[in-house]
Amino acid sequence: MIRNVKSLTEKEFDLVIIGGGIFGICAAWDAVLRGFSVALVERGDFAHATSANCFKMVHGGIRYLQHGDLYRIRESSNERRALLRIAPHLVHPLPIAIPTYGKGLKGKALLQAAFWLYEGITADRNRGISDPKQHIPAAYFISREECIERFPGVKQKGLTGAAIFYDGQMRDPARLALSFLKSACEAGVRAANYVEAIDFLQKDRRFYGVKVQDRLGGETFDVRGRLVINAAGPWANRFLFHSVKLELNPSPSFSRDTSFVVNRRLINDCGLAVSCRTQDPDALLSRGARHLFLVPWRNVTLVGVWHVVYEGHPDQLTIGYEELRCFLDEINEAYPTAELTEEDISQFYTGLVLFGANTPQSINLSYGKRSMLVDHKKQNGLDGLITLVGVRYTTARGVAERAIDLASKKLNKKVGRSYTSETPIDGGDFESFENLLSRAKQELSLDLPENILIALLHRHGTRYKDVLHYVEELKDLAVTLGQSDVIKAEVVYCIQEEMAMKLEDVIFRRTGLGTATHPGEEVLTECSKVMASALGWDETRRHQEIEGVNAYFRKPVIKRSKDQKNI
Repeated sequence: MIRNVKSLTEKEFDLVIIGGGIFGICAAWDAVLRGFSVALVERGDFAHATSANCFKMVHGGIRYLQHGDLYRIRESSNERRALLRIAPHLVHPLPIAIPTYGKGLKGKALLQAAFWLYEGITADRNRGISDPKQHIPAAYFISREECIERFPGVKQKGLTGAAIFYDGQMRDPARLALSFLKSACEAGVRAANYVEAIDFLQKDRRFYGVKVQDRLGGETFDVRGRLVINAAGPWANRFLFHSVKLELNPSPSFSRDTSFVVNRRLINDCGLAVSCRTQDPDALLSRGARHLFLVPWRNVTLVGVWHVVYEGHPDQLTIGYEELRCFLDEINEAYPTAELTEEDISQFYTGLVLFGANTPQSINLSYGKRSMLVDHKKQNGLDGLITLVGVRYTTARGVAERAIDLASKKLNKKVGRSYTSETPIDGGDFESFENLLSRAKQELSLDLPENILIALLHRHGTRYKDVLHYVEELKDLAVTLGQSDVIKAEVVYCIQEEMAMKLEDVIFRRTGLGTATHPGEEVLTECSKVMASALGWDETRRHQEIEGVNAYFRKPVIKRSKDQKNI
């Protein structure tokens, strides 16, 4: 996967996709597998915004039982199954506990009935997944005593035990998106990061591509295509209005979803759902308050998710100091032994997610339920343009499939069905992780510690040999960056084969070095030196890149603006 912006101008494509988040990337992957020629442009780095800042859960739809939303249950379960199947190095099952209280709506009987119903609706949830360790097991219950032993901070008044159900978890959402993209590019997609769409190409109410600017080189040029898919997420509606004075109808609203990284393990091996302060106004049958989740991830804990109706510009996302204090108070109230302070928060994730219809003053918020897929020929009389705004990372592959179904009809191109639900993506073509690890140990001539090898396999799957190829050329690249589990060869690989152009690309979206906490100045220095050598940076540029990463961790927590309505 090499960044070649000139290749975007060499032909007219079937599809030009604006947006390199998970929805745009999955659309490109689906399209190229079905025989379309595709160009994709992204104004920043791939998956740099909402896609990288999600809660890392692959939801199977259990909570949609409360809404009686059979469609979303089936959709979510099917997409979770697909991700567990095609990306086994990056997605795995995760148990989650829900404490039970008394004999009413919060008791075991209601949850047992709900799980029986859910498991009947999703009876095919493991179909096609060959590795039993990637299966989603049936829910089960534990006693009050076991619940207290495993989760000592849970509220004990009226506690009768807990239900344990399973969902999916991503090791790294940005790497998952990148694996989709690498597969797409290998199949023929031409993609470039840091290339911003600045206007549509339009004639006689028909779109035939986009005018773009290379944000690294500065050049402006046209990318021509028979059909444009606007998959710019929270920027999609603004780009439409800026370019052609057009707005989506209904106008999308967004939630600023926020979660935090606690720099220690609050729980082990199992997530925990605790009651928060808000209700679900869309629930037909509710157990009471919504849930916050404490989830083990790598060696830290993810806590979230909080939702705020957001009406500001996507580039100006912030978290207010008062909000941070409110979040800490809420989680400490729900799980007192956490005793969280501001010093415990090592990282935060915030992105804009398509939301339901809410007034700015709403306390109990309605969440988004369906992705937006708009044919502008039908809605506005403008041909050659589709807008796709997704609602959940989990469903991106399936929504992209529907978008390409629509594209094939608009282009009168007969194509077969989509195979993306069963085609392993980059690095995911193996039967079980244990077998992959065993094979790597046998084939490896390099003496890598097991924890380093395991981390390498999780990030790259069967592509680990491509990474280690650089070690064969220069043995010094087998050394880790500081005390991390990332070897220097990965940095070179990210530059040469994964289009990493900036230090932040490697730190936040290729290796995960900075996704849980600040990696340390030693790591930033060593990593920047490897990149400087590969990309020809001088010392001034290298220090600028380090400062850019450090600035991210110094982001000030400011007072809430008028564009943020806290729940």
